Amino acid sequence: MTHFRIGSFALALLLSFAGCSEDVPNVTDPSPFRRGGPPVFETSTEVFERRAPTPPERNAYFGDLHVHTTYSFDAFAFGTVATPSDAYRYARGEALRHPGGFDVQLREPLDFYAVTDHAMFLGVVKTAADTSTEFSKHALSEPLHDLNAPGNDGTLDLLRRLRTFGTFIPDMVAAIRGGEIDAESVLEISRSAWRDTIDAADLFNDPGRFTTFAAYEYTSSSDDRGNLHRNVIFRDTDKLPDVPFSRFHSQNPEGLWDWMDALREQGVESLAIPHNSNGSNGQMFKLVDWAGDPLDDAYAQQRIRNEPLVEISQVKGTSETHPSLSPNDEWADFEIMPYRVATMLPSDPPGSYVRDALLRGLKLESQGITNPYDFGVVAASDTHTGAISDDESNFFSKVGLLDATPDLRGSVPMPWIQATLGSLIQPDLVQEVEGRSYLRAATSTYGASGLAGVWAEENTREAIYDAFRRKETFATSGTRIRLRFFAGHGLDARLLEEPGALAQAYAGGVPMGSDLEARPEAAPQFVAWALADAKGAPLQRLQIIKGWVAEDETHEQVYDVACSQGEPDPESHRCADNGASVDLTDCSTAPGSGAPQLSVLWEDPDFDATEPAFYYARVLENPVCRWSTWDALREEVERRADLPPTIQERAWSSPIGLLPNSLER
Repeated sequence: MTHFRIGSFALALLLSFAGCSEDVPNVTDPSPFRRGGPPVFETSTEVFERRAPTPPERNAYFGDLHVHTTYSFDAFAFGTVATPSDAYRYARGEALRHPGGFDVQLREPLDFYAVTDHAMFLGVVKTAADTSTEFSKHALSEPLHDLNAPGNDGTLDLLRRLRTFGTFIPDMVAAIRGGEIDAESVLEISRSAWRDTIDAADLFNDPGRFTTFAAYEYTSSSDDRGNLHRNVIFRDTDKLPDVPFSRFHSQNPEGLWDWMDALREQGVESLAIPHNSNGSNGQMFKLVDWAGDPLDDAYAQQRIRNEPLVEISQVKGTSETHPSLSPNDEWADFEIMPYRVATMLPSDPPGSYVRDALLRGLKLESQGITNPYDFGVVAASDTHTGAISDDESNFFSKVGLLDATPDLRGSVPMPWIQATLGSLIQPDLVQEVEGRSYLRAATSTYGASGLAGVWAEENTREAIYDAFRRKETFATSGTRIRLRFFAGHGLDARLLEEPGALAQAYAGGVPMGSDLEARPEAAPQFVAWALADAKGAPLQRLQIIKGWVAEDETHEQVYDVACSQGEPDPESHRCADNGASVDLTDCSTAPGSGAPQLSVLWEDPDFDATEPAFYYARVLENPVCRWSTWDALREEVERRADLPPTIQERAWSSPIGLLPNSLER
């Protein structure tokens, strides 16, 4: 049978030629639509939402808030030509050309991303190298000319880059201070790069699908080269500073907070995220201010207002804790980078690690001083190629040409480097391990980390930034574990099983990043839940870390609270071995009893309502090969004996504070 389809216009035309049949009304008669006639429909002001309703329990979103591109002086010096737009394309799933000449691509796209180029000389090195610019005509720009022109790479170019990188910045500072270069001309270059960064963020921001933030890095350090870097994230792009605040405005981070507060009075909302506290030599979480005076309420309130989050893990090591600070934590030695940033000088652990800072803040609070370290946690990459490297099996590190190959990363022997670079390689830059020569550099301690996780209503700037502010954030070492953590009074095990349980947890408790008032009559309940990365290893154990103050002393305890096999031992609070293993000859794994999900309702067996405390969740995957083992396998050499052959990827929640009535915030 043949079907005919007649359009409305054709139908009207057909009927108009049908004559004056009583059965067919004259549709060309306009009388029903003449002005002044009665309305056909009643006026309605009902609306409908084009966005799908957001679930009350919130969603997990993953991203990176620490990304450098060609506008960063060090990234450009080591071969990065990727722009902020290139970085956002990479985060959305596109391949990106690495300075080493190969393509890199994420296993799956991210939900949010922020380009955070150094405010210090933002865009200046790139401009100095571009011989078409007026700025390139300055004599100190000449060594940079055409540095990243096509074909200008390789070992000899690396030698040139190393020499140039060590002299350009101090020479530029001296030239500005000496009046040889106009400071305003430098700031104008930075303004242009900053505007391009903002434009890229707006171009790629796609509410509901992919979120970007206008952001940058404040790169300062103490006089002893302790790391004091922060990433500054702006809530929106409607109104922004003309030029980002850098260490050339003030070396003192308190100056940054003053600037942020002044902008906030003009309606410009932002927050700063300290990173690499592990390399701060005790300077990041001191008990005195920049002037050396004891911390007081004004300092603490300003700091926590501007710095509600801290970066707990990234490529330059993990800053959760250190074996010397947490001797009873068997997992405290995870991806330790023991040096001050950009040096081979040792970094003193006290005052350099997040758990120690949480304890310090809790003790200050117990003494009646506002807690300056009441922060949540995120992780990031600190990539200097525009592309996060979060995969142990395909790690390309962070500094472009400087660590693009296994020998430059220190994971395989490097005899050819000595032969090629000759006198540049000093004896103290060579490390002998079991008769083989390796490059002695911090790169061998780097890790394929990490990711920031948030629980937010939707994937938009507003919702994700609000999650930052309320500290409903978690961090991972690169894996995409989803981790939730709640505390409350009267929570019960049905929350782990019943539909709508998360809505009940929000209604009857508080999520990670919050405080809960202690009740003397009963211990609170904690609900922790972790879902494994579908492309990662199974989960091995779920833990709760407690820190508290008793008799003016700080204490900590690690509790295994859920195991992939059996129950934790009630005395040791540890899970039994779950049988997981790694074959180091090919990096294949045996999962043992690894679990796709772990959850628990837990009460602290040592609870004391009079003691201020914090709790956070940590979940560990089964072990897998570390990136350095993968490098050795691919190069068909013996793995380096002094590097860990395997790691256990993990995630950390933001803490929940449990406070006696006397310490209610």
